[in-house]
Amino acid sequence: MATATDLTVERVAPGKTEKLPARVARAIEAQRERGEILTSWVQAGLLVVFASLYILAPSTSPVSFLMRPVPWALAFYAVFTALRLHLAYRRRLSTPMRVASVVIDMALLTVTIWSFHLEYGQPAAFYLKAPTFTYFFIFVALRALSFSPGYVLLAGGSAAAGWLALLGYALHHQAGMELVTRNYVEYMTSAKILIGGEVDKMISLLLVSALLAIAAARARQLLERAVAEQAASTQLARFFSPEIAEHLIRADELLRPGEGESREAAAMFIDLRGFTKLAATLEPKALIALLGEYQRRVVPIIQRHRGSITTYLGDGIMVTFGATRPNSTYAADALRCAEEILEAIAGWDGPAVGVGVEVGTVTCGAIGGEGRLEYAVIGDPVNRAAKLQNHTKTEGVRALTTAFAQRRAADQGYSKEKSILTAREVAGIATACDLVVIG
Repeated sequence: MATATDLTVERVAPGKTEKLPARVARAIEAQRERGEILTSWVQAGLLVVFASLYILAPSTSPVSFLMRPVPWALAFYAVFTALRLHLAYRRRLSTPMRVASVVIDMALLTVTIWSFHLEYGQPAAFYLKAPTFTYFFIFVALRALSFSPGYVLLAGGSAAAGWLALLGYALHHQAGMELVTRNYVEYMTSAKILIGGEVDKMISLLLVSALLAIAAARARQLLERAVAEQAASTQLARFFSPEIAEHLIRADELLRPGEGESREAAAMFIDLRGFTKLAATLEPKALIALLGEYQRRVVPIIQRHRGSITTYLGDGIMVTFGATRPNSTYAADALRCAEEILEAIAGWDGPAVGVGVEVGTVTCGAIGGEGRLEYAVIGDPVNRAAKLQNHTKTEGVRALTTAFAQRRAADQGYSKEKSILTAREVAGIATACDLVVIG
């Protein structure tokens, strides 16, 4: 006998775009929204850094503090950042707002750099040497948190356009063309302008943006795949026992038909007495309610004793101990579980149950074809446990196991004495065997 769990394999035709399930799309959107909140907080942190540096940096400008452009730009950016953070937490950050945020980031940085020549009373070319240029890369990288390559490219393009505007202003401000040089040493040691050097900066911005956009696109693909697999794993755990679901999820390779593992384990079959007659007389709703109450009583007991429900067989339940998850006390756990199930059912006004338990070597693995697999636990102990459950009706008892299983359980710490039925003939088992009455 085999206990099986369906593993239906769906294939998508090559080149076909697979639409994400709604639950997966919602999970990805939630991740993106958390990224936008983080982006807003990083912007707030950068605002504090800019404001602190501006206040602490010495200035020789004759213009009063309130008449300078940077304080006003920082004040506007503070209001905008607060608004962006508020909308991000409210999950109301629209696409136009995100686009505006990118452009405003670059505009703030451009205005800040542009003001340097005013602050220090130098030619406009002075600000081209400002190390603040590197902040452009921070703002570009910040957009990768949105998992949207389009925003990364927009940030890189805006940064390059901002630097191009700064270069153009420097060339046309106060005879700036006279400051153009081809001498790299002069460029580095004076306010001279090396056009090739400034173009290199713009190319660097664009290339870094392109690479980050590719990384963001790949990150989004990985995120979609991870969220989809997590959703599938959650669904898997609802249909399979936790141990089987975990085994399937954590497998290093995809399960293939014909591959299996052998280990020592216990098999248990639980069956409701007289269920066939009940099914013929009860209304469908009442029948399902009966099964639900029966399972609510039995399943928690199985889980407490580290049993794995491999499959439901209508009113029957097939359970293994130590098969899908190795367990050194599988036999003792199985017998303790059977005892507690009998106690729980004894206080129930529903049908009685029959339980059969056997131990031995079982094989766990996938059977079927590549398109549809079943996860099965097979072996002689499984067959014998089913036969013992049927034989409980012949002996007039509720639960049976074998003397061999009793000895194995005793070796694992199970010490209760039970009645022994010697040399019993069990239908489906070739040789007579000594049986132990669990209850």
